[in-house]
Amino acid sequence: MDFDKAQLTDIYRRMLLIRRFEESLGAVFLKGEVAGTCHLCIGQEATAVGTASALVPGDWMNGTHRGHGHFLAKGGEAKLMMAEIFGRETGYSRGRGGSQHMASFEIGFLGSNGITGGGIPTATGAALALKQRGDANVVVGMMGDGAANQGIFHECINMAVIWKLPILFVCENNLYAMSTPLTQSCAVQHIADRVCAFGIATKVVDGNDVLAVTEAVATAAEHARSGDGPCFIECLTYRFCGHSRSDQCVYRTREEEAEWKARCPIATFGRKLVEDGVVTEADLKKIDADVTAEIAAAEDFAQSSPVADVNRLSCDVFETKGGE
Repeated sequence: MDFDKAQLTDIYRRMLLIRRFEESLGAVFLKGEVAGTCHLCIGQEATAVGTASALVPGDWMNGTHRGHGHFLAKGGEAKLMMAEIFGRETGYSRGRGGSQHMASFEIGFLGSNGITGGGIPTATGAALALKQRGDANVVVGMMGDGAANQGIFHECINMAVIWKLPILFVCENNLYAMSTPLTQSCAVQHIADRVCAFGIATKVVDGNDVLAVTEAVATAAEHARSGDGPCFIECLTYRFCGHSRSDQCVYRTREEEAEWKARCPIATFGRKLVEDGVVTEADLKKIDADVTAEIAAAEDFAQSSPVADVNRLSCDVFETKGGE
C-alpha cells in the first residue's frame, strides 16, 4: 500500500496515542484511582494500527482482553474510553463495561472480551452475517498467542475455511500467554505452521513493523473480499510491560526485554519517517506534545464526568427467559 505524508503521519500519531493512553492508564491504576486490573499493550502498537490502517469503511474489527490499542486504532475516542474505564456515565458502555468490555458499532468495532479467545467466535459470527447479507466487507478477529490453544479458535478456523467466510484472524504473538512461553505450549516455531493444516492461507510478519503489518492485512483482506475465504496472520511482537499490573515479569530476562525494547515500533517508525524526509524531529516532538495534551484532557474528562448510575446496571442487557 502507498501512503502520503498525511497518512504516514497519522499512522505514527495513532501508535503514539495508544502508547500515551496506556502509560496514563497504568499510572492511574497504580495510584488507585481506578478499581480492578488492566492489561496494557505497550510495545504492540504496530499490530493494532497496522491492521486498522488496511481496512476500509464498513469493515469490522474486534479486540482482545488487551484491547485498548485495537479500539483506538479503529477510531475510538480516548476520552470516552478513559471515561468508561473510570466507570463514568460518559463512557462507551456508560461505565458498566470497564476496560475489557467496550464497543462502538458506529466505527465498526465489535468490542473486546475478557475471556481468552472469547472474541474469536464473535468475529466469526459477524463474518457469517456479512456473507449472508452479501456485503463486500471483512471482519478482523484479533487474538493473542494464548488464544491459539483454545478449542473455540480451532472450531472457528475450521468453520471459516469450510464456509469461506470473509474473516482475517490476526494473532498478536507476543511470545507469552501470561507467563507461559510459546515454546512450552506450541510444538512448532510458528502458530501459522499449525493452523495451515486447516487449509487456511497464512502469513508470518514482523509485528513491530507497522507498514509490514498493513501490507499483510491489506493482501489478506483482498483475498477475503474476493470470496476466497479467510486468512491467518501471525504478527511477531512483544509486550514491554507485564501481563497485568501485578505482573513482575520474573519469567523472562532483562536482556530479552532490552532486546525487544530496542525494536520499539514507534521509535523505529519515527526514525524511518525522518530518514525518508516525511517529517522532521521537530514534527515528531509536536505530535508527541499534541497527543500528550489529548490524553491529559481525556483523563480530566473522565474524572469530571458523573459516576455510573447503579440503578441502571441492568439496563441494555439481553435477558432470556426459559419456558415453564
